[in-house]
Amino acid sequence: MPDLSHEFGADLGVGAGGDLALAEGPALGRQRVLRRLLTNPGDYIWHPEYGAGLGRFVGQPAAAARIRAVVRSQIFREAAVARSPEPSVEVTDAGDGRVFVSIRYADADSGEAQVIGFPLGEE
Repeated sequence: MPDLSHEFGADLGVGAGGDLALAEGPALGRQRVLRRLLTNPGDYIWHPEYGAGLGRFVGQPAAAARIRAVVRSQIFREAAVARSPEPSVEVTDAGDGRVFVSIRYADADSGEAQVIGFPLGEE
């Protein structure tokens, strides 16, 4: 079932006709995974346990193993992520106060490989 297209940290998507864009399938799954990882626990009033809160690592010494563990503990809470093959999570310290997170997983419905990458830190 489609949902409004909304990339974390951006405005709602606009469709070709000027209306609100919709996301479905793998695109919707990627949006939901990213939203879960970057949302702080307690930010959603009705679901205070929702979110991984990766933003709390910004400004802290790089902790690749801990970030990887948080991602792995949260990623399977999204129905879009297939259990097999197991997702891969890479955390790379850029050395300038930023850490880059790269996640590869298979979409649970289509089996298509999905890739999400994002920096944690100030640019």
